[in-house]
Parts: sequence; C-alpha cells; structure tokens
Amino acid sequence: MAKSSRPDLFVLTLDGMEQSAVDLADPTRLVFDYVRRIGDVIDRLPTGPLRVVHVGGAAMTLPRYVAATRPRSSQIVLEPDAEVVALVRAEAPLPKRSGIRVREIDGLTGVAALAPDSADLLILDAFAGGVVPAELTSLAFFAEVRRVLGETGVLVANLTDAAPFPRVRDAVAGLRAVFAEVVIGIEPATLKARRPGNLLVVAGPALGEPFGAPAPSSYRIFTGTKVSDSFGGGSAE
Repeated sequence: MAKSSRPDLFVLTLDGMEQSAVDLADPTRLVFDYVRRIGDVIDRLPTGPLRVVHVGGAAMTLPRYVAATRPRSSQIVLEPDAEVVALVRAEAPLPKRSGIRVREIDGLTGVAALAPDSADLLILDAFAGGVVPAELTSLAFFAEVRRVLGETGVLVANLTDAAPFPRVRDAVAGLRAVFAEVVIGIEPATLKARRPGNLLVVAGPALGEPFGAPAPSSYRIFTGTKVSDSFGGGSAE
C-alpha cells in the first residue's frame, strides 16, 4: 500500500494495478470513477441501514463508504488474501464499531455459506491477475447470489473487459438466467474499443437511474432490450 501526497489518502496496488484508494479523513470521497458509480447505486437503495456483502475487499473503500453513509449497516467482506487484510488493518485500519466483518475466505465459498435472503446488496469487486475469477461470473455463482439476495436484493458487479466484451457477454447470459432486470454502465472510450475498462453490471429490481443521470458523452447506460442488443450472445456456464 502506497501513501499518497495527501496525508490521509492511501492507495493499494496489487498486480501492478491501483486497486483501492481510501481517504481515511473522508470515507465518502470515492476517488476512482467506477467506485463513485457503485456509490451512486448504493445511494439509490432505500434509505436506512443496509445488509451488504462485499466479494473482494482490498482496502475496504466501499465498506467504509456504506458505514459512513448508512450508519448501523451490517456488512460482511469476503477477502481471501490474508496478506492484504493484514496490511490494511495495520496501515489503514477500519473505524471502531463500523459494523464491518472481514472473513478471509474466497467469494464462492463465502457466498455459499450465507443464509437465504440475508443481504440487501452484494458488491462483486474481486480480481486475480487483473480479471474477475471465472468462478465468480458463473451461472452457479449467480444462482447463489440470487439466493442470498432474495426477491428484493441487488447485485452490482465490477467487470473488466475490452471490446467485443466476451467476459461481460457470458456474465450477462448467466445473470439473465436468474435475475429479471440487468443494467450495464460503461465509459464511452471502452465502449468504442479505445481501451479496456470497467463495466458495471447491476442485477435485481429496477432502481430507476442506478448510475445517476450522466450525459451520454461521459457515461453510457444500457437497460432493457439494449442490454441484449449490445451485450448478448454469451453463454452461461
């Protein structure tokens, strides 16, 4: 974890990539754009405390955000990298009585152990070698997520990909097998094949505008049949 020029800002780098940025003085400050978009999804959920499961923890940016914006929330973080967990606890410790519980276990095993209808939100933001592990975008995993979320819970997944988006297409196929609603948010440069990027996929009950109302030039949002038109054709495995 590298400390930035700002005293309270820490950046966690893994596999040569900046994975998390945490402002310890202001946990509501979300530095990376895709993380800010996930914050938008969180903000559009019903008011009050939330039950949140995080698959992938890194520096715990989003758990801290939920703790700050939704006091008394109950959160479980599934992070299998014990070295990362120890580093974060030492250099950027979680606030006391945050309601955040960290389990050093992989996402597939950790989610399978959770009770049905035990979460309002599940955030998938886990990487190995710069990509989401295949078992975390499988139909079997999404079925477990659906079980944990029940009828009203929401999944938001951060997937990295590049045009023609083979990983996202397969993930969409799996999600559509178990969720009625799927929304995708993507930066125009990634959509136009200029560079790989983060695609955010939201599944569950419709949230209206889950990523806010950005101008088309700054962010592209696909809903309904537009998801199938632009990101269909994948295979659910």
